[in-house]
Amino acid sequence: MIVVMAGVSGSGKTTVGSLLAQRLGWPFADGDSFHFAANVAKMRAGLPLTDEDRRPWLAAIAAWMDGRIAAGQSAVVACSALRRAYRDMLLDGRPAARMVFLQVAHGQDADRLAARRGHFFPAKLLDSQFATLEMPQDSERVLVLTARGSPADVVAGIIDALGLAAGKCP
Repeated sequence: MIVVMAGVSGSGKTTVGSLLAQRLGWPFADGDSFHFAANVAKMRAGLPLTDEDRRPWLAAIAAWMDGRIAAGQSAVVACSALRRAYRDMLLDGRPAARMVFLQVAHGQDADRLAARRGHFFPAKLLDSQFATLEMPQDSERVLVLTARGSPADVVAGIIDALGLAAGKCP
C-alpha cells in the first residue's frame, strides 16, 4: 500500500506522514523533495505555483509511487494534492494507493506556518493554498481527517481508519 498524506502547507502531512511510516516500518518520501529548483525558487520568492508548475512535480511523485508499487513495497509520501485533478493523477490506476487528507483551519495553519523555520514555503503563500484547495468529496477515494491532537494521535487514527497494524504491510 502507498499512503499519500495530503493537505495544505502546514497541515502536518510531513510530520504525520513520517511518523506513520516509522510506526509501520515503511519508507517515507516528502513531496517537497520532488519539486524542481524553479518551483522552489518561485515559492521562496512568494509566488504561488500554477497547475503547469505542479504537473511535472505530480508526475515525479506518481513515478516514485509506481516504482514502489512495482517492487511490491509499501510506503508513505507527503504531497499537498490540493485539487481533485491532482488527487486523481496520483490515485487513478493505482488501487494500492490510499490518500489521507489532513484538514486544518486557516487560522490554526497560519499559526503553524508562522512558527515553522527553515522551510522554503513562506507563510504569506498560505492564502493561495486555501484559494487553490478543492476539498475532497465523498465520491473520491480519500480519507479526510481533522488534524487535531498530537501527531501520534493522528497517526493512530489513520492506522485504525485504514485497517493497518503497526509494522505489517497489507
